Order: sequence, then structure tokens, then C-alpha cells
Amino acid sequence: MWVGNEVRLKEALKELRAVASNVTGALFDASNQGSLKTWLSQTNKFDHVISMLGGAMGGGFLNSSVTIIRAAIEQKFFVNLEISQTVIPRLAEGGSLIFTGGTGGHPYDASGAIIGNQAIATMVAGLAVEVASQIRVNAVAPTWTPTGLWRDLDQHDLNQNEAGMVAQIRLRRVSRPAEVASAYLFLMQNEFITGQVINVDGGISVN
Repeated sequence: MWVGNEVRLKEALKELRAVASNVTGALFDASNQGSLKTWLSQTNKFDHVISMLGGAMGGGFLNSSVTIIRAAIEQKFFVNLEISQTVIPRLAEGGSLIFTGGTGGHPYDASGAIIGNQAIATMVAGLAVEVASQIRVNAVAPTWTPTGLWRDLDQHDLNQNEAGMVAQIRLRRVSRPAEVASAYLFLMQNEFITGQVINVDGGISVN
């Protein structure tokens, strides 16, 4: 367990409880099926589950080791596949499962991540058919967003990353976390959407 994770959980719960006092939280490794199953066994069924698991990767097919590419695909696709198999039986009828993909990379500079994102889209389409009409399955695909995913970068590298992305994004700015969050809320609330991936990327995917 990382102390930083515990601190961030407490901070998040404090902010959420200012809006809804009955918010609860737990700290465990959601990518570990055993830990996830244990925690789910202690809870009631959920209306909605969101998975934001999966990281980023830089490097093309020839400039990256197979180990790094395989790890990126594992973290993005296979971990989320295991989550779907574990979580779907714990979803209430009419509920939804929402994954997180990504946009903005290219096969030559984000090889494993690109494959993982494409696999997420394929899984979303397949699961939507398999669990219809009891559960809806969708995904949100943001581009580079200044969130905790980049907390290990120093300010200079963070600024460099942001400037590089702004140059590629049609709206000439990076997304705000609230703009990405609104896509998840939309997919939870709209009960006539399933099997879809919503790009929240400022138009970078049409470049």
C-alpha cells in the first residue's frame, strides 16, 4: 500500500462528503482479482462501475522492448478484461460499466498504448452485446489531461508535455479534468447508450 494513495483517498472523500455525506471509500489493488473479489463480496450490487486503470506509454514498435509493449497492453486491456469478468456479476440490472481508453497517440510513438486502447474499444463492443439488455458497457477516451497520472513528472517536463499536446489539439488547449468527468456522468445517466467509446480529446483524433 502506498501512503500517497491513502492520503489521496482521504482527500477525495473529504471533498466528496462536502457534497454527499454518505460517500464511502476503500483502499485496495483493483487490478488484483483476488482483492477485488474480496471487497465486492462485502458490498451490495452497484449501479455503475468506472475503471480508470491503465497507464501511458511512449515509444514505437522498434524503439521499445517487447517487455514494455506487453506490459502496456497488459495494464490497459487484460487488467480491464479481468475487472469486467469480476464486476459485471456485481452490477445491478440497468447499471453500467465504463472503461477508460485514450486518444492522441500514434503507433510510432505509443505502440503498446495504442494497441491497448484499440483493444478496449473492441472489448466494449463485445461486452455490450454479451450483457444486453441487463447492463450497458461504454468507455471514455480522453487525450492528455493534467491529472495525477503525471504526478511523477517535474514541472518542467509537465509543461513540455502540455505544450507538445496543445500544438496537436484542434482546440489549442488541453482538457480540464471536469470536462473528462462529465463524459462519465453522461454515460451513466443516458440509458440508451451502450457499446460506445466517447472521445474527449479536443479534436485530436481527427488530425
